[in-house]
Amino acid sequence: MALMITDECINCDVCEPECPNGAISPGDEIYVIDPALCTECVGHFDAPQCVEVCPVDCIPLDPDNQETQDELMAKFKRITGAA
Repeated sequence: MALMITDECINCDVCEPECPNGAISPGDEIYVIDPALCTECVGHFDAPQCVEVCPVDCIPLDPDNQETQDELMAKFKRITGAA
């Protein structure tokens, strides 16, 4: 399941550089996560790095983009070219 950033985001800029897939970018009012690039850090880290650094806890799972761990790993491999 991809992650999402809620409107509780304070635009503190700490999440964007932590994303190894470049899935986080500035939106019109708050940061946004591209579900096509978000792997919840599967393949990179044991836990989503954006969630780890977010000071206001505004990055939950996105219920509209549900994926299994296997699907997230496949996405990681597709994005990174890993075998």
